[in-house]
Amino acid sequence: MKLFALADLHLAGSVDKPMDVFGPQWDNHLARIREAWLDTVGEDDLVLIPGDISWAMQLKDALPDFETIAALPGVKLILRGNHDYWWNSLSKVRAVLPPGIHALQNDAFIWGDIAIAGSRGWPCPGSIGFDEKEDRPIYEREVIRMGLSLSKVPKGKTLVCMMHYPPFNERRMPSGFTELFEQHGARHVIYGHLHGKACKNAFEGERNGIFYSLCSADHLQFKPKLILET
Repeated sequence: MKLFALADLHLAGSVDKPMDVFGPQWDNHLARIREAWLDTVGEDDLVLIPGDISWAMQLKDALPDFETIAALPGVKLILRGNHDYWWNSLSKVRAVLPPGIHALQNDAFIWGDIAIAGSRGWPCPGSIGFDEKEDRPIYEREVIRMGLSLSKVPKGKTLVCMMHYPPFNERRMPSGFTELFEQHGARHVIYGHLHGKACKNAFEGERNGIFYSLCSADHLQFKPKLILET
């Protein structure tokens, strides 16, 4: 079994939101995702999708995008991104998800010997434009949510953490998120959110025993990235 990650699908099955307005790299992006996914992911594999899944504003309008994802091979684990406005209460989201798609929020997902914890995250202190009054409370809330998720991880599991936002600021300084990852012995951390030129400064690689991967779809040329194989 293999564990993959692919963030920022930005599907628009029921809304008029073509992604090619963000540049030619997004041309036919759904077809490219589908082709790469079918070539890469097997039915017994797990794909982490850490946010910005659908442009829908209401949960009912996200249903076609859920069906698109459900039709692809493998088990899928989704996490809320900053553009997932349709994600209201967790219970309502879980009630409409097709079989094979699971939602992660304030808990952990167990997949064999692997445990996945996560939270949406938020820009970290020291990030460009970080506002102490506006951003600090949301950032601290998301750190608490990550801690709640990590508290649900059983001992002895290989720990993978997923976020939508990067767990660092642009200077790659430690954060409440990275401290939690190190305290809990995470092996991998995957994140998305960054696009275009912002990807050039993203940290990827090993840091204090943890492997970090940026998994924005356009950064990966729309191909799910292999994280682990068991």
